Amino acid sequence: MDVFPALLEVKGITVRFGGITALDDVSFDIPRDKVCGLIGPNGAGKTTLFNCLSRLYQYQSGDLLFEGKSITDTPVDKMTDVGIGRTFQNLALFRSMTVRENILVGAHSKSHAGFFQGLWPTAASRAEEAHLAHIADDLMIKLKLTDVAHRAAGELPFGFQKRVEFARALAAQPRLLLLDEPAAGLNHEELADLANLIKWVRDEIGITVLLVEHHMQLVMDISDWIVVLNFGKKIAEGTPETIQNHPEVIRAYLGGPSV
Repeated sequence: MDVFPALLEVKGITVRFGGITALDDVSFDIPRDKVCGLIGPNGAGKTTLFNCLSRLYQYQSGDLLFEGKSITDTPVDKMTDVGIGRTFQNLALFRSMTVRENILVGAHSKSHAGFFQGLWPTAASRAEEAHLAHIADDLMIKLKLTDVAHRAAGELPFGFQKRVEFARALAAQPRLLLLDEPAAGLNHEELADLANLIKWVRDEIGITVLLVEHHMQLVMDISDWIVVLNFGKKIAEGTPETIQNHPEVIRAYLGGPSV
């Protein structure tokens, strides 16, 4: 990409499930300190690519470079150490735990305290715990969750649960945040709050965001760069204005032969 420097480089990723090719030699860059939208019709390969980026899926060929270093061999439980966090299309909260406890789970992914320090806290581990609690409490203020901090996450309305998952991902202090259909199930007011939140994450915290989303108006409003997949192939990338007028993208969404 010539327009923005890359944080993560997707290099020729190919994924096959049996005789089906879900991703076919997909390459693009995720620009640093920007919001990048990943769009395409159903079955385009967006979620498969997301699962590759978070190392839930293995790919048959290609490479992923995060800040110039390959993460192909990085296990999924080490992705927060790399600096990549994500939310899920289907909420993955600890439903019986409180909102604050859920967010602290994300914060504790950065904890350096070991098992024995958990049993017999030291001054250093107590200071670290206080710091992680401060991160969680600050995020609850930013995401307007303070009033429900001590309620079980599973008891909250869907829009609140989405915010809890967002806050938990931020608590791990990622440099790249993967958002899997964050607008799904949200009403008009919640969509506006989500758009402001994503822009705040980019502008105020300096986190790069990659989102898979079907809500095209949201994608066009907040994205700096957009990548389009169709039938497992990248068919276009560029600014929102470029993508809106790209003939191959229009054909993919409205139907018609490709060229």
